[in-house]
Amino acid sequence: MPKWLQYVGFVLGLPFTLASVAITMAIAMLSFIFMLLAWTLSCCSSCCWSYHEMRGVVKILATIHLYVVGWFTCDPLWSPEPVIENRQDYQHHYPSPDDVVRMAPQLSPPLPITTIGSMNSLSPKSLTVSAGLTKRSFTYQELVMATNNFSAANLLGEGGFSHVYKGTLSNGTEAAIKRLKDASKQTDAEFMKEANILSLVHHRNLVSLIGCCISEGNRLLVCEYVPNKTLKFHLDDRDQPTLAWKDRFRIALDSAKGLAYLHEDCQPRVIHRDIKAANILLDHSFRAKIADFGIAKYFSDEKTHISTVVKGTYGYLSPEYVSTGQLTDKSDVFSYGVLLLELITGRRPIGLADWARPFLKQALEDGKYDVLVDPLLRSYYNPIELGRMVACAYACLHHSASLRPSMSQIVRALEGLVSLGDYTIEIEPGMLSANILDQ
Repeated sequence: MPKWLQYVGFVLGLPFTLASVAITMAIAMLSFIFMLLAWTLSCCSSCCWSYHEMRGVVKILATIHLYVVGWFTCDPLWSPEPVIENRQDYQHHYPSPDDVVRMAPQLSPPLPITTIGSMNSLSPKSLTVSAGLTKRSFTYQELVMATNNFSAANLLGEGGFSHVYKGTLSNGTEAAIKRLKDASKQTDAEFMKEANILSLVHHRNLVSLIGCCISEGNRLLVCEYVPNKTLKFHLDDRDQPTLAWKDRFRIALDSAKGLAYLHEDCQPRVIHRDIKAANILLDHSFRAKIADFGIAKYFSDEKTHISTVVKGTYGYLSPEYVSTGQLTDKSDVFSYGVLLLELITGRRPIGLADWARPFLKQALEDGKYDVLVDPLLRSYYNPIELGRMVACAYACLHHSASLRPSMSQIVRALEGLVSLGDYTIEIEPGMLSANILDQ
């Protein structure tokens, strides 16, 4: 090609090139100014566009830019189509709820356990990822069918924040389905905590988690069904046959083993925080399982206590926890001591610890238990096992948390392997626990 023709082509193409550069710079500056303005406004108002909406607008500007550049340069390789980003690059933190809630357990790998973040992170999507855990996930419709549309006939019990229904899953498995009454940041946090703890604990004396469901405003846990109601039901319902001594002793030992696992063998370790007769479930052989981890707390060896809002059930709360808000595993030990008193005496828990202390001490000194033992048992009890339970209850109810035994010591004492004779309780005149506050 002659050089003069090349010069002519250069001179004729220069204006188009300069115009293209100018327009490109204008588009780039406009995109930058728009994003800066939108981000600035988003810090000041919740009505501003989300990040992904802003990103869409920038994509449109980029498409216009491609049109302009392609037209000016006459490039046959340009494309007016917007760039389709790899969705996994920026959306992998937000899977569709259907991907998790409708997941078939036999076809999909288990979801990872995630740590609960701040309250602001408890969106339905992050809940879906976290509560998927390593258990099965259910659709809401599956659980509606399992409970016959949450029929009142299937209602097992009701708590402050939830109802529990009996249900039959599609494979014929019976389950206890816990449904939150209202979804909020607080109940979402407690739901997540209970789901995470239940997914981590594995012990024959703890209720196990089957799966969960998170669908719009619905939060449900699907747990193992324990068919023989609660310890509270069998102690309080006088129309039922009297709970036999051998069953009472087995329930005491099973509960102690479950609690010892939570305190010493589970990783991370757990304080249940609401040990009571209503949270001890029984099977047809009267084997016990601890349930309801809604207010449980993790704890570690690095901390001497956890400072927290006082929660639990009056009658079972340790005096130091009520007065200071400082929670330790010995708070559970105190609650377990009250549970032992219920099994021994058949009495209600409110004020029971303060009533029983002098009788426990006297019984250990003279070996006579008539004042303490449930009148419905009459003489049908094992005095050796009763003596062990009395000694354990006496040690668990010490006013000083540091002087209470650990739950593993309680287990060994109930099994007759160790003695708790060194644990004493000095009762100061007029010193009562804080468990009579609601009387």
